Amino acid sequence: MGQDTDLEKIRARYGLLAVVGSNIAITAVAIFGVWQLNGDRAVIVGVLTSAFTAMAGLTTAYLGIKAVSNTAQSMSKEAGRQQDAERQQSARPALEDEAVQADGGAGAEPPKTAP
Repeated sequence: MGQDTDLEKIRARYGLLAVVGSNIAITAVAIFGVWQLNGDRAVIVGVLTSAFTAMAGLTTAYLGIKAVSNTAQSMSKEAGRQQDAERQQSARPALEDEAVQADGGAGAEPPKTAP
């Protein structure tokens, strides 16, 4: 269980690092492009719009995938817990029936009397 947690931390750390690194690269390219355009406002608006769209798309995709992954993981753990609880409950009635029969309660054979 601890190994799974460590793996998830590593995935989250490097995934976030990839998103931040990509956003920094997009920002650098956009700044360089705006600097090279020498004031052509129409093209600058296009470059900046594209850069911000790419950054927003990348970040949103990462956060969405991470949220779905976390939800799926917690649901699978919860399903495992429910199955364990159901197994324990289904084992209990059989044990209780055996105990009642041994005590002479319901389900036990009536005592034999001598003729």
